Order: sequence, then structure tokens, then C-alpha cells
Amino acid sequence: MKKSILLIFSLASTLCILAQSTYDHREAFNPQFYPYPGNDFRSASGEPGPRYWQNRADYTINCKLDTGTHTVNGEVTITYANNSPDALRFIWLQLDQNIYKKDSRGSATTTEAGGRWANGGFTNGVEISNMQVETGSIYSAALNTVTTDTRMQVWLKNPLAKGASVKLKMNYQFVIPEYGTDRMGRLNTKKGWVYEVAQWFPRVAVYDDVQGWNTMPYLGAGEFYLEYGDIEFNITAPSDLIIVGSGELLNAKDCYTAEQVKRWEAAVKSNTTVAIRSEGEVGKPNSRPAAAELSWKFKITNTRDAAWAASKAFIIDAAKIDLPSGKKCMAISAYPEESIGKNGWQRSTEMVKGSIEHYSNKWFEFPYPAATNVAGIVGGMEYPGIVFCSARSMGEELWGVTDHEFGHTWFPMIVGSNERKYAWMDEGFNTFINDLSTAAFNKGEFKSSFFPDPSAPFMVRMTFGEKMDGLYNIPDVVQQNNLAITAYMKPAQMLHALRDQVLGEERFDRAFREYVRRWSFKHPTPWDFFHTMENVSGEDLGWFWRSWVLNAWKLDLAVKEVRYKKGDYANGAEIIIETLEKMPMPVTVKVVETNGSEHKLNLPVEIWQRGAQWTFGVPTTSEIKQVVLDPDKKLPDWDRNNNTWKKGN
Repeated sequence: MKKSILLIFSLASTLCILAQSTYDHREAFNPQFYPYPGNDFRSASGEPGPRYWQNRADYTINCKLDTGTHTVNGEVTITYANNSPDALRFIWLQLDQNIYKKDSRGSATTTEAGGRWANGGFTNGVEISNMQVETGSIYSAALNTVTTDTRMQVWLKNPLAKGASVKLKMNYQFVIPEYGTDRMGRLNTKKGWVYEVAQWFPRVAVYDDVQGWNTMPYLGAGEFYLEYGDIEFNITAPSDLIIVGSGELLNAKDCYTAEQVKRWEAAVKSNTTVAIRSEGEVGKPNSRPAAAELSWKFKITNTRDAAWAASKAFIIDAAKIDLPSGKKCMAISAYPEESIGKNGWQRSTEMVKGSIEHYSNKWFEFPYPAATNVAGIVGGMEYPGIVFCSARSMGEELWGVTDHEFGHTWFPMIVGSNERKYAWMDEGFNTFINDLSTAAFNKGEFKSSFFPDPSAPFMVRMTFGEKMDGLYNIPDVVQQNNLAITAYMKPAQMLHALRDQVLGEERFDRAFREYVRRWSFKHPTPWDFFHTMENVSGEDLGWFWRSWVLNAWKLDLAVKEVRYKKGDYANGAEIIIETLEKMPMPVTVKVVETNGSEHKLNLPVEIWQRGAQWTFGVPTTSEIKQVVLDPDKKLPDWDRNNNTWKKGN
């Protein structure tokens, strides 16, 4: 009889909880998290497996910039190595310049409201000619080519076997758009155009063990997924232009004056900024070599891309970067006179140096010979060894965009995730490391951060509201107004929560650093990241990834009841807390007694494994005045009004 009464009471209590809370502990802690076991290609520990492979693409490019027509004319030779177990009958190329055609998918899917990735005008896209494929040592026409929007399929006469390579050679040309989806373009300044040139040669699409050919079209919001290799590129242009590019300039003595070469040599040894070409020298004939044209020769190795910029108007300055291994590289800035101002671009090189040195010491060493910051029309865009930032940025904004774009060196230039699908794995991870870098730069000079506090009530309502897209969506699916949160802010907030509330700084940093090391210059999936963080930290985090990444769950903690054992505080108190929404998280509880005594308890996430309520005891020497959940306001709690219990309420 007694057992029946207790059972009825238990069932009634459970129904009451379910009526008040949407939390389901069996769903949150479901043990079947991973959809597939590890294999020889990708280990269940999160490491590349013993048979992991990826293909390789090397490029040799010769091109010419026509400043009269704003046209790039080029020839590219692509050496493509097939390391996959499959024989490839065709190769897919990315022709990203085709997004600027009037009839492109990107143009067709741009909303009337426009936005950051809308085209301000149209071009003919990229025009490909003389496509040839090497068979043996002889080049001949490809069997067939099919261009579909921003992709070209090149059919081979003979399948490309495992371990073999093939060369594709073609001519191409395109007009540089004035505003190219905030990835590239040209800015007209007092002393000439500033060209920022990217997506400027046909690039091989990734063929991987996850999907085979990755051929999602370029629509604007989604960024890039590229193979690694070496890129050598030569750019011929009028001699009054200065060109900066990804990697190492191989012929500086041909492209700068003797005096400027001496200044470069000084900059290589200097911790402070050295002017290579000053503001007062811009436009003066003696600041450039005496020739009609110059060919600038660059090389960058083990890279997924390359970009460059050119202008008559460039002020150039530089300083050395000290790397943890003892190696040196260069911080370089190129900007027009309009970009000088209070905490303006004259401080850019200092910012580049600070950013690169921090990330190199914290996560993984910077892999390129130079880090170049270019001021132009692009608001902010990253490429290996070179970034484009707004010429109008000053002060905190200049630091924020510079640090953010160079942070992309680590995600996705070093850790080569699929940006076209998983923006949160590059933008979000980068935003997270930006927060740490900003706190470190000049002892927090620009500490107010790039974004507002994500735990502030209005931000929580925005981030976890019903109209907000979840993280696990491709960028082109996310509503434009939501992308800043889903791709940048929320994943950064997620990593802060994992670091600060779940793993602790030491375990998180060790695991995150190992993820970067394991997947440097490789192609991780989200599951590789999940596996690595769990295996290195020693925590089963399925509940965490399920809450933050795979679902758009929210957190709502509440104090339900405070009572004294046997009705007397001398016997201690029992406190009942509950979670009202689907996301479980560890919780910090602060208990304040009327006599001034305070208790702070850190309760692990496992308290939520058996249901939506948890009861715990607190030894008390007086009545409880107040109970506060998450007193430091670190968690994105949906309703903070129920986080506090006060005596008399």
C-alpha cells in the first residue's frame, strides 16, 4: 500500500515537472550521438586515420593587369595530383568570377534588399580559352568541358588513376568588378585606383572522402573550400603601381628602388614600423623604378589560395614578426593617404605584428613569409598571407577587422574546413580566438570587443529566439540578418561556454590546440572536431554539441524552492533548482545567508541526467537571504528573472 502511494506521488510529481519544462534528459543525454564509427580515413579519436588522403593542386600563373579596362588577362597551369583511391574521369574547376554575370545563380538569388554580397554591377564573368590537358608530355584539347554557373567540368581522355597527376593549361580573362561581393574590387582614391584581386584564377574543387566532388555553387555568402598546394604567380603591370601579394616577393630588387630595398632590409630587423614608401613619396617618379612595366614574381607554398593588390596610391610600411620557433616573417601594410588618421592605418603594421605573434604563440605558428594588410573597398576578407580591410577603418574598428581577418589564417587557411557548408567552423572559431587576442593586444587597448556581450539579455533573446537560424545550416540558407549571429557570435559564445563553464581553460586550450595541430593543412569535418575535443579533454560532450550545434536549444535555469531540513536552518537547507528549456549546462549557485555567510557551489552538468529538477543541501548557520544561479552571468540564460530567490518572496 505504501509503495503504491509513493509511486502515485512520484508520477504526479513527474507530470507536474513535464508541464512546466520542455527539458528531456533522455534526449539531451542520448548515448547515440555519433552517426558512424571511426574508420581508416578518419579515426574515432578525431585524428586523421592511417589511410587519410587528400588531393593536391599546384598552380603556375602568369597574368597582366590592364588598368585602362580594369582587366586581368592570364594563363594558368594546374598540376592536379590524385591521391584518392578512385580513378577520376573528370575534374571540377571553380570559376568564381561567373557570379558577377547578370544571369548567375548568385545574381538570381540576391534579394531586392541587396546586402553585403549583392553585385553593384555586372561583368561577363571569366572567359576561358585554349583549354588543354597534358597527356604524357604533350598537351591536347580536353575531351569535353561543361560550364555550369560558377563551375566547369573538364572531362579527361583517360581516367586519372590513383597516385597519378595531370596538368591543365588554359587562358582566361575577366574584368575586376568595382564591388565584388565584398571579397574583391577596386577603390578610386585621390592618387589612383586600389585593386584588391581575389578569386582571380580557375581553382580545382575539393575531392574528398566525405562527399567526393564538392561542387556547391558560389552564391556570395558561402565562402570557399580548396585543395592545398604551391602557387607561383607573376603579375605584369605599369611600373607606377606597387603590388603586394600572398607569400614571398621573389624579385624585390626589380620592383623597388635601391633606397626602398635598403628600407626593406631595415624592416626585416625592426620591431617597430619602417616606412618603405612614405606618404610624401607617393606619386613621385623617383619612388618607382624607371621602366614602362614591371613583372612581380610571388610564391606561396602549402596554401589553399592566393590573392594580391595593386595601386599607384600605396603607402608601404613593414616590421618583423617574431615566431616561437625563432623564425622571422614580415608584417606589411599597403594603404592610401586617405586611410591615415587617429589610430588609423599608420598603426596597421603594429596591429598585424601583435595579432600574428599572439596566435602563433597560442595555437600554431604562422606558416607564411609575410602577413600583408591592404586598405581598399573590401570591408574585410581573408586570404593566405594577405587580407583586405576597409580603407575607412580607424581605431578599434581597424584593430577588430585586422585581427579578425588575420585570425582566419588559422581557420580556415591552416585548418581547411569546408566554409561553403560550415561557416561556424571558420568564422565562429576565429571570432572566439579574436576575443582572446583583443584582450592581449597592448594589455587590452581595444578590449571592448568586436561584438556586444553575448550573455546580455537582449543578445540572448536575439541569439536563441525562434526566428534565429541554427549553427548547422549552410551560410546561403541562413537569413542574411542572422548570419552574424549563427556564423560568428553564437559559435564563439559556444566555445567560451565550453572553455569557461565545462572544461576549464587548461583542458580546453590543450584540446583546441591539438585540433589545430592534427588538422593543419587538412580537411576536418564537424565530427572530427567533436571527436578531438572529447578525446583530448576526456569528456563525453554529446549533450553539448547536441544543444549548441545540431539543435537551436536554449537554456533557462530557475530556483524552484528553498526549505530547511526539519524546518530549522540549524539543520541545513535544501535548494531545488530546475531547467525549463532543452539545453543542459553546468550551473554555479551562490547562496547568501542573513548573517553574511556565502556559499558558492559549482554543480556539474550531470545533475540534469535524471530529470529537470535537482535538489542539493547547503549547511547554514542562519536563514538564507538569497540564492542566485549563474551569479557572474556567464551563461546565455533565457530568463534571468527566475535565476534569483529572495527571502520573503
